[in-house]
Amino acid sequence: MEFELQTKEGAYPNQVTVDPDNGRYTIRSSDTSGQVFNSAQELINWMEQNWDKNVFVHPEEYNQMMKTIRSETDA
Repeated sequence: MEFELQTKEGAYPNQVTVDPDNGRYTIRSSDTSGQVFNSAQELINWMEQNWDKNVFVHPEEYNQMMKTIRSETDA
């Protein structure tokens, strides 16, 4: 699964990749910095601690993404 969420401040969207089949859990922020995680739960924990849904143009997309990641990965 791949998600793109546009922030109110960034020119580039935040990208989230969740690929349990290949063990890929990554984030690229709008400033083009990135993070790699060992599990979906680590990725979710990081997003909850470092991202606020209100910085996104469409906060409901953040909520839907989190819900989808949790349901698809049992995280």
